[in-house]
Amino acid sequence: MARIITTTDKKPKPRPDIVDGHTLSMYVNNKPGVLMRICQIFARRAYNIDSLVVSQGRDPRFSRLTLGISGDPAGLTQIILQCDKLIDVIHCFEHTPEDAVVRELALIKIKAVSAERRTEILQIVEHFGGKTVDFGESSIIIRIEGASDKVDASIRLLNNYDIVETVRTGKVVMARGEQVT
Repeated sequence: MARIITTTDKKPKPRPDIVDGHTLSMYVNNKPGVLMRICQIFARRAYNIDSLVVSQGRDPRFSRLTLGISGDPAGLTQIILQCDKLIDVIHCFEHTPEDAVVRELALIKIKAVSAERRTEILQIVEHFGGKTVDFGESSIIIRIEGASDKVDASIRLLNNYDIVETVRTGKVVMARGEQVT
């Protein structure tokens, strides 16, 4: 059976002119078309949205967006200012690991037929604080959550086994202390 290559198997080499790993959070009106207008700002500035998480806020009139982005560092401040100017954007903030908690979740399905392979896989899962969410005769589905680096490291180790499928949530962020997210 052919091995399925996932996006985490072959990451492009980092470019010095590209800022990577920035996280923005936005609080927006929960209306059709808002996400499209926000995405147009990123496209015009040649920024890539690496991850996107959107969910309704505590007040159903509003939604929270968390974006993992990469692009030319010179344009980041301008993007934040342009997003803030959109009528439906209440606020837009950039968050760093120092001022916010950033987490991601991954579900990983691994083909595991022999007991020895299962034991090895479960040891890796335990090391990363993961959980087994499905344990079948021929496969295991595990959940790893934490910082993106932790999720990446666990997937790199698990690549030594027969990964069938990987699904990731993208980053979610919450500002530390009294700061608004």
